[in-house]
Amino acid sequence: MKIEDVGEFGLIERIKRILGEETIGDDTAPLKLGETTLLLTTDALNEGVHFLSSFPPEAVGWKAVSVNVSDIVASGGLPEVLLVSLNLPPKTELSYVERLYEGMKRACKFYNCRIVGGNIAKLERISISLFALGKTERFVPRSGAKPGETLFVSGTLGDSRAGLELLLMKKESYEPFELALIERHLRPTARIDYARHVSKYASASTDVSDGLLSDALHISERSSVRININTKNLPISRELQLFCKKYKKDPVEYALLGGEDYQLLFTHKRENWNPYLDMTPIGEVEEGKGVFVDGKPASEEGWRHF
Repeated sequence: MKIEDVGEFGLIERIKRILGEETIGDDTAPLKLGETTLLLTTDALNEGVHFLSSFPPEAVGWKAVSVNVSDIVASGGLPEVLLVSLNLPPKTELSYVERLYEGMKRACKFYNCRIVGGNIAKLERISISLFALGKTERFVPRSGAKPGETLFVSGTLGDSRAGLELLLMKKESYEPFELALIERHLRPTARIDYARHVSKYASASTDVSDGLLSDALHISERSSVRININTKNLPISRELQLFCKKYKKDPVEYALLGGEDYQLLFTHKRENWNPYLDMTPIGEVEEGKGVFVDGKPASEEGWRHF
């Protein structure tokens, strides 16, 4: 049996059984030290998988920090420090590395955290792996969703996928709405403005990195509940609507399956809805298991590594 036969999450489950650690499967690993709860997470961006060599290195650096901060925020915390493990081909231009770290530095300034060390090694393609440490007053896992609660999402969905498709078109010029979508793919912003709300109210939470259906399934499986998503409530940006009209695409498909939006997906009682945040109720938590779309079992999921 090969890794491709079991898939990414099948592999994770096997590793989890070997190690015997129940915390494996959440966005971060909580570590209680006295009265403080630390959040540990790590993520990687690999050339040819998560970014192309043609992408601006500043944007790659920004994104590398953002994806790790997003995990910490999804657990109800704020970032503190990061370590960077950078793997490079020997013929990489020095200016590329400098611009890469400029992007990481800008992101750290935005999120009020700092890079305190790391490692550099040789590899055939560029690989950037970050380890991040954060703090929270209350750790929020993927496993706390309860029947009767509402499923919420921050921001809008599907923009990053559209942005990537536009980049791959390699057009000579782009319309303003297309440039906005490209920016959302290249430089996603972790929803650090939600950290306090998630920590205070959410019963379960994750970020939308693999796609809405995939990430809703994480909550469903970890919480042993059924999640029903209402497509009429999906938050779709004006820019994505214009993109789909121009290229004859279905915006609902992009919202359901598009990855790397790094919005937050969380559950809690409907009365805890905060009207001052751009959160949208998109579904309900029910007795049962699995993810349903408009009452029907979801037939597709989002991104998978294997």
